[in-house]
Amino acid sequence: MSADHEQHPLFMPLVFVGGLIFGFGLGFSHMAQPEIVLNFLQFEDFGLLFVMGGAAVVTGITFFGITYVRSSAPFTGAPYARRLKTLDRNVVLGGGIFGVGWGLSGICPGAAYASLGVGNVAILYGIVGMFLGAYVQGYWRSARAEGDAPASTAD
Repeated sequence: MSADHEQHPLFMPLVFVGGLIFGFGLGFSHMAQPEIVLNFLQFEDFGLLFVMGGAAVVTGITFFGITYVRSSAPFTGAPYARRLKTLDRNVVLGGGIFGVGWGLSGICPGAAYASLGVGNVAILYGIVGMFLGAYVQGYWRSARAEGDAPASTAD
């Protein structure tokens, strides 16, 4: 967030409430169970398609409609703007690695936390793996950036 926009004091509590609603919805729809997700990925159960489709429709309508009602975000004051990301090698490779990890663990990162709430303690291995993978990628990227930086000359 930029320094010229002051965050509304209810912003973080509402983010927390939104996360609770999201987690409850995942648990209620059984999407926090890796078996259900794996059945979807193996084309045996299409319930996840309806859950994701419903979420996409609500989100799409909200994102499309809110720009006609407001010019800035209600709790941050930041103006609405599109963030364009080019389709490059990093996006394709990162998406592929993410997909393989999702398929191997049987659960997406958001649902992994909700899965803890329904008693799936074994998912902690997947969560630790996500954090380790993110750490290794961040370390690799920062080391690569340091190697690409031009050497400074001493005066």
